[in-house]
This record gives sequence, structure tokens and C-alpha cells, in this order.
Amino acid sequence: MATEYRYRTAITRLDVSEEQQPLLEATIAEWKRGCQIATDLAWNHCHEKRAVQSCAYETVRAETNLGSQHAVLATHHAADAISGCVEREANGKTTSKPQFTAPTIPYDQRSMTLFDDGTVSLATVESRVRCPLVLPEDDDGYQWQYLRDDTWEMTESTLTVENGTYLLHIGFRQPKTDTEREDAAEDGTVLGVDLGVENIAVTSTARFFPGGSVTHRLRSFENTRRSLQQTGTRSAHRTIQEASGRQKRYLRDVVHCIANGILTEALKYGCDTIVFEDLDHIRTRTDGTWGHVWAFRTLIEFVGYKAESEGISVETVSASSTSKQCAECGHTDDRNRPTRDHFACQSCGAEANADYNAAKNIGLRYVRRGQQSSRRTGDGQLALASGTVTPNGEFIPYPDGFEAESTDKSSSTKTVV
Repeated sequence: MATEYRYRTAITRLDVSEEQQPLLEATIAEWKRGCQIATDLAWNHCHEKRAVQSCAYETVRAETNLGSQHAVLATHHAADAISGCVEREANGKTTSKPQFTAPTIPYDQRSMTLFDDGTVSLATVESRVRCPLVLPEDDDGYQWQYLRDDTWEMTESTLTVENGTYLLHIGFRQPKTDTEREDAAEDGTVLGVDLGVENIAVTSTARFFPGGSVTHRLRSFENTRRSLQQTGTRSAHRTIQEASGRQKRYLRDVVHCIANGILTEALKYGCDTIVFEDLDHIRTRTDGTWGHVWAFRTLIEFVGYKAESEGISVETVSASSTSKQCAECGHTDDRNRPTRDHFACQSCGAEANADYNAAKNIGLRYVRRGQQSSRRTGDGQLALASGTVTPNGEFIPYPDGFEAESTDKSSSTKTVV
């Protein structure tokens, strides 16, 4: 039987010198160009990794400054993106050729070497660069458990650049035990997403996608449609159909942008799973229009096919009481949400944006599934803006240099029910 692994990501800032920065930035730019060249060549022709590599590798090598291994990885990345589009089309959905714009680049064991002295060697478009990892001085820093334990093997990692900060998402894997192999579906890092009207989507990492302009446009359309329906003429019916088509095209563009943003959050925080609330009663809960409900369903669908090409799964959980339950202490009370926007726990006093609190609850509900059976490891963790939370409520901060948000910071003994 093939070995099964559990995967983890250790996010670590790199100390990059002024001389090294141009090399890394040029390498990322060439990586994106290589992925696009491979996609352009293989689009409508092939999508299997071996086939795309055969079709595009030589051209990528000739037209970019990428080394041989990154050229191979670029063809594989393009193949994954095209495969996601092929599956979507097979399900009767529309799609378009992938475009590569994210300031990231993958590294595998051939293009990256991790040294015992806390430095890492990275291949670039010219010579390799060797950069120190900015690791916690405290031995309790979560990165150490992977770096010092020989049972964790380094696998594909990702370098990303944000506002001049270089972050290396170092991938590790460890063989699963027999118990873990039975059911480890809830292991990994989870991004929770709440859906609503004021904010179309809010992630557990505190990224907000406002819905004000969408709501205003949909309300206006609803009023116009009601007025035309009362007219009852054939011309009015045609006008409703035309207006409905315009609204759906507008919403589709908005939803595409939000889906890309959610996927960016998942990649940034090394998430294995994106979790939404199920939509069974969302119109009643949000008092949304038909357009909102259509947008929510389309958003989950778009995120699903985009995430698949990155190896990220999309799941749903029941949204029951997620808007009334405190993500800090677990207390549920109708009075916890005095207004649409504000959450104030009547038990522990925690305050937060109501949609953000709900996003954390949605993610935690999925993470806690791992504790509901003795067969499961319960080793999942929820991604927040400044760290992760385990099923037992342990808070693990991200390294210095990573985006932080004060509302997520807490003691390491925080209890989540």
C-alpha cells in the first residue's frame, strides 16, 4: 500500500539582502511568464502534466530565463490550472484561459535546499541565493517542531512577496499512522468564510469583501422588476429578461473577483480547505434578494474550481447559530449580536465584527469535526490573520513580518467550545 502523508506548512520570513532582491523578483516574474507561455501553448490541446511538459517545456526554456527545474514546475502548474478548467467545462460550466498574476513561486527539493544553520538556498534566474530564515528565538516557536524533527520531510514550498517582505511557506510531510489513515479528512489548515449582504464574504483571516454597491444595484433591480411585472405586457417581460441578463453578467464579474481574493487568502495562509456555510436557509437568514443567493452559489462554485487547481478542497458546514455564537468562548445568545455589524458576547465580553466572528465559527465547526471520532486525529487548525487556532483552542502565532491583527491575539490557553 502506498504511503499516506500528513502535510503542514511553516510560514517563515526570509532575510533578503538588497543584492538578492532583484534576483528573486526577476525569478518570480519569469515564473509567471513561463506558466503563461505553457498555458497558451497547451490550451485547447492538452492538460495532463506529462503532455503539457512535452508540449511547452522547450519553449519555456527558450523564451524565459528559468532554470530547467522551474521550467518543469511551470508546465505542471499550467497543467493543473488547465485541468481545473477542463473539469468545469465537462460539468457544463463556462471558463476562460488561466492568467498568472500572483507574486509567488514554488520551490521543490531540486530548486531549494534547507540547511541546518537556519539558511535556505533558492534557485534564481542566475545564481542561487542563500538567505537566513528569520526564526523565533523562543524554542516554542511552532516552526521548530518541523525543522528539528527528522520525521518531517521537506516537500514543495512557496515563496511569496508582499510589500517588500519575503515569506517562505515551507512544506513538510510526515507518514500517517494507521489510525490517521482511517479518517484524516479534517486535518490541515482551514479558511472559514461567512457569506452575507453587508459583506458578500468575510474570511477567518479578516479579509472583507464589501457588498454595499452590489446590494444597492440588486435592490434597485428588484424594484424595477416588480414594477414591470405589474405592467404585465410582453414588452415589460422582454425588458425584465434583458435586465436580468445584465445583472447576472455584472454579478459574475464581481463574484470572479471575490473568488480570486478568497483563493489568494487560502494560498497566503497555507490552507488545505476552504469552508463555507451551507446555503439551505441563507435567504431567510440574510434577507437577501434572488441575486444575492445566486451570487453565493456561484461564488462557492467559482472558488471550488479555482481551488481545485491548487490542490485545495472546498467544504460546507451548517451555519446554525454561527452568527450568535462567540468564537472565543462558545457562548450562544441572541443578545450577542445587538446589531447587524456588531458582535458582543454576553458571557466573556469579546467584541468583533459580526461577520468576522461568524467566519471563525464556520471554520472552527469544520476543524472540530476531527475530535468527534476516536478514529480521527483532530489535527486541523483554523487560519486567522495573526496565527492559527487548534480544535482545543491553542493559539499559535505567525512569525514576525507576517500580517497580524490584534483581535486574534490571545493567550495560548484560549478555550473554544
